[in-house]
Amino acid sequence: MSRQNWTLRQGSSADPIRCAVFISGSGSGMEAMLTHQKSNIHCGHTTAVVISDRHDALGLEKARNFGIPAKTVPVPSDTNREERRRLHEHSIQSLLEEMEVELILLSGYMRLLSASFVERWAPYLLNIHPSLLPAFPGAHAHRDVLASSVDVSGCTVHFVDAGMDTGAIIAQRRVPVFSDDDEHSLAARVQLEEHQLYPEVVDRLVK
Repeated sequence: MSRQNWTLRQGSSADPIRCAVFISGSGSGMEAMLTHQKSNIHCGHTTAVVISDRHDALGLEKARNFGIPAKTVPVPSDTNREERRRLHEHSIQSLLEEMEVELILLSGYMRLLSASFVERWAPYLLNIHPSLLPAFPGAHAHRDVLASSVDVSGCTVHFVDAGMDTGAIIAQRRVPVFSDDDEHSLAARVQLEEHQLYPEVVDRLVK
């Protein structure tokens, strides 16, 4: 499926944009997206498939409870690192084509995608990150925020490029950081904003 010179069509409730949500864990953000799509009769996007690299990701069962196909695409283990990633992404691409996916939403997906995969899908490949990028990229944003003693954090929806959380920023929400916060309390506060911001960004994109 070539994405060269391809433009996302306008979605509608009658003919919504078909999304794939990539997860690696609990899928709380995915669940918020599915709730938004199911509860909004005017929503112009729908989730065609949820994909995880981990068979034990709790979000897979949540997706199935919504009636959404939930697939594990495991990473091969019998080749070198680059070949594993190539084979893994080839399997993902085949599934995306089978499910006629038009837009990819990363939501707690912990694998870094290759430059070739990103190039195939950009700019219709989004991620949400639990900090105010470009500050605190990576897998331990809340820990890094607390260690820095800043008094504001938040979340960022951005286009995905081949770097780690380095793509162009689309939208952000801010939350305060309190002196008695730990990673759990800060994550909970940020998550409330994430669950509103991501669906709103996708709503705007498909219209």
